[in-house]
Amino acid sequence: MNRGGDQPEKVAHAERAGRNGHEGHVIWLTGLSGAGKSTLSVALERRLFDAGHQTYVLDGDHVRAGLCSDLGFSPADRSENIRRVGEVARTLADAGVMVIVALISPFAADRARARAGHAPGRFTEVYVNAPLEVCEGRDAKGLYARARRHEIADFTGLTSPYEPPVQPDVEIRTDQVTVAQGVDLIWQHLQREDRLLH
Repeated sequence: MNRGGDQPEKVAHAERAGRNGHEGHVIWLTGLSGAGKSTLSVALERRLFDAGHQTYVLDGDHVRAGLCSDLGFSPADRSENIRRVGEVARTLADAGVMVIVALISPFAADRARARAGHAPGRFTEVYVNAPLEVCEGRDAKGLYARARRHEIADFTGLTSPYEPPVQPDVEIRTDQVTVAQGVDLIWQHLQREDRLLH
């Protein structure tokens, strides 16, 4: 509809960043089931939010229940799951949100594609690392036990591979540090990269 006069200008990325006080950013947590991704993501979101950042968590379980409820766990479906979440994360980051993604995301190529959708410096890969036996010991949902009974096919770490990041931006050994210490490691990285409010 044209009412005469100039067309309104599109809201620029710099304007969004100026209003929020920071640029959008994606913090992508990858690791085995039970490694501690969801726990870290909630704690990190709280710290960012309390410090004045616009932030949101995209958690694998919640995404699977909604956006990706039509997908299974075959390699092709896993890749599509990552693609969809990557697009949502990119869109939110473009709107100026600091997005925390907590997904197993087992394949390096899929994580690389997720990173490729972002400007340099606006994507942080965090390897949430814990030995398999530790992850199994934390398994409140009994998923590892079901997979070992062959009730779940293509279970990452047992019957489906996990490709650990070779050079993650941050690595957190959750069998060796507390949740608060893990959050500190991510926070310190973001500070070094000048991604936090001043």
